[in-house]
Amino acid sequence: MSGSVIRVVLVDDQPLFRAGVRMVVDSQADLEVVAEADDGAAGAAAALEHRADVVLMDLRMPGVDGIEATRRILTRPASAAAPPPRVIVLTTFDFDEAAARAIRAGASGFVLKDADPEFLLSAIRTVHAGDAVVSAAAVRELFEHVGTAPAAGRVSPVFAARGSLRALTAREKEIFALAARGLSNAEIAAAEFLSEATVKTHVSRVLGKLELRDRVQLVVFAHEHGLV
Repeated sequence: MSGSVIRVVLVDDQPLFRAGVRMVVDSQADLEVVAEADDGAAGAAAALEHRADVVLMDLRMPGVDGIEATRRILTRPASAAAPPPRVIVLTTFDFDEAAARAIRAGASGFVLKDADPEFLLSAIRTVHAGDAVVSAAAVRELFEHVGTAPAAGRVSPVFAARGSLRALTAREKEIFALAARGLSNAEIAAAEFLSEATVKTHVSRVLGKLELRDRVQLVVFAHEHGLV
């Protein structure tokens, strides 16, 4: 999507914070804040109305919070004219249980509210390009630290309709298990006596068969289904 402007919707209940983020984002030639909202319900609606590419979502807001708003955005009907935007949640501290729940709802990662502006800009571009903001290892560490788990017998709608592990070959199941633990391609290659290129191919096939967006979603899928 070279040459196109990344459309950003900003959702936060603090006007001063929104003003600062808008100024940073709009200073970039390839980024534009196309709408703002001060609660989750309005944010979810704005993301659809303004065809957002990326949504910056505060977690804690009165009324509909950022977790529910993220879920609404990412579980739109398949008949929607365009794919849902990527969501980056904004949080005030690491190991935030709410951030873990938002990632479980399908967010592409989280950014601390006091992060360097350049990091935020990089995060927006990163998720728009199809990658996650945080590593799979960081997501696994986050889940383990906060101890979040889906309610018994309940799987997030974002992951409920994904493919089955039965579609994977024996080798792909081994790769899945290692990737779900947050291992990098290099670490998996060393453990399985494979080349990194071969591991990358296997991981891509696993993601495709399970209908997962990236390795962060792979970790979430494993946690959702009690596989780690």
